[in-house]
This record gives sequence, C-alpha cells and structure tokens, in this order.
Amino acid sequence: MTAPLLVFGWGNLSRGDDALGPLFVNALREQLPPDFANLVDFLDDYQLQVEHALDLVGRSQVLLVDASLSAVAPFAVHALQAANDESISTHRLSPQALLQVYQNLQGQPPPPCLMLTIRGDSFELGEPPSANAWQHLAAALSWAQQALQTGGGTVFAQ
Repeated sequence: MTAPLLVFGWGNLSRGDDALGPLFVNALREQLPPDFANLVDFLDDYQLQVEHALDLVGRSQVLLVDASLSAVAPFAVHALQAANDESISTHRLSPQALLQVYQNLQGQPPPPCLMLTIRGDSFELGEPPSANAWQHLAAALSWAQQALQTGGGTVFAQ
C-alpha cells in the first residue's frame, strides 16, 4: 500500500553536510510514533533522478529534503511547482524538474510538494557532518514532527 505522504531526502553520506537529507529521513523514520506507519513512506537516495517521478504516484503530499549552502539557518521550507529547467535532460534533476517529469508522465499535476532545505556549510569528501549541521538537522526534525503530529500525518495546512 502506498502511504499518502512521501518523505524523500537525498545527499551523499560521504560529503559532510551533504548527508543531511538522508540523515533527516532516517531520523524521522525512527522518531515517528508507530500510528504513523501507514501514513508516511520514507525514501532516500544519492540524488534526484527521472525514476523518482514514479515514487510520487498515489501520494497526496510530498516532503523533499536536501542540504543547502544557500538556505537560511537552520532550515527553510517552501512550496514547489513543476517547471522545465536545464536539469530535465541531465542525469540529476532539480526538484522542480522532478515534478515536471511526473506531470509529463502522469498527465496531471503532481501532488502538493514542500521543499525542506537544511543549511549545510561543509561538503568536503570524507568528512562527517559539521556541528552546525547537526543543530540544523535537530531543528528541522522538530519542525517536521510537530507538523506531522498537529496535521494528523500531513505537513500541509488543511
């Protein structure tokens, strides 16, 4: 059964703060109460790819999570819209292009999608996440837990 909410984070676990997306997904999966098991699916990967458009099928909401050098600390959240951009023909997609691929494949708009960008500062190969990154991750997790629990398994205002 496909859960109505997909939480999908991406990043490279071997590149310091770039690991924030997968770390967020794993931590939220472990911290959510068991009664959310049928409401939320979790996915993490190295980067967004065309194939991930199929992971959006059957969802009523999607929360995408990535590390960002440009996000305001500790994190930022904004709604995404489908859009063609130069990444749509490359190996790695932007979040907006992923939604556009979904729309092209399914012939309908994608489910509502929020982008959670967690501030990262150090993306060096072979380094662990920075102390600031761990603090930003904790703040983002607190926001997500509160949003899910007050929204009854949703992250969007009703």
